[in-house]
Amino acid sequence: MILDGKRARVYAYARPADMRKGFEGLSALVRQELRRDPLSGDLFVFVNRRCHRAKVLHWDGTGLC
Repeated sequence: MILDGKRARVYAYARPADMRKGFEGLSALVRQELRRDPLSGDLFVFVNRRCHRAKVLHWDGTGLC
């Protein structure tokens, strides 16, 4: 992932997340649980219960990655 020189903050979701969730489900966690805007350009990190899988949600200006 290449960021365009902008400083992005990284937020880690403290509880295990359901890795079956897609963009909409993870965006809902960001809005409801972290009280942040998923379209802010910041990075949001989610891990599963065993901490061997991770997903990072990022808005790049054209869509969620």
